[in-house]
Amino acid sequence: MAAYQHILFAADLAEDADQVGRRAVDLARRTAARLSLIHVVEHLGPAGSNELAPPAMPLQLGGAAPAIPPKGTDDDVVQNARQFLDRLAERLGVVDSQRWVVASHFTKREIHRVAKEQDVDLIVVGSHGRHGLALLLGSTADAVLHGAPCDVLAVRVARTESLPAR
Repeated sequence: MAAYQHILFAADLAEDADQVGRRAVDLARRTAARLSLIHVVEHLGPAGSNELAPPAMPLQLGGAAPAIPPKGTDDDVVQNARQFLDRLAERLGVVDSQRWVVASHFTKREIHRVAKEQDVDLIVVGSHGRHGLALLLGSTADAVLHGAPCDVLAVRVARTESLPAR
């Protein structure tokens, strides 16, 4: 197994985030790596806006999260994402992890940027088993894989869909 020193879990805030996060936590513990979490909120404003994405800002431990300038409904979405990421870190037992919530149109670019700035060795993302490479990984996982500054682990998400009653 590779000796990772810093793992970045790119959480999608879906119900499968815990499953993917447990895999990231397990890898971090096995390799004695530091684990950080990131979520990129797809910015709701116009793509050409000068107010696009604020820089990635870590959530500070034991204090209030740094404020992202209000952007109408974006502010609520970002705040909800922060709360979700905090609860996810609690469930995974990594409350001391560094966490980022970033508002941007460019999920891949922000994940790559934070990975590079933070000297990350491995990015962990969830993937969904469908058909074709983009569908197999999911569009975000596929995008993160291409051009990443480090290794990428796409964790296959096991969907437990109930079958219709007969």
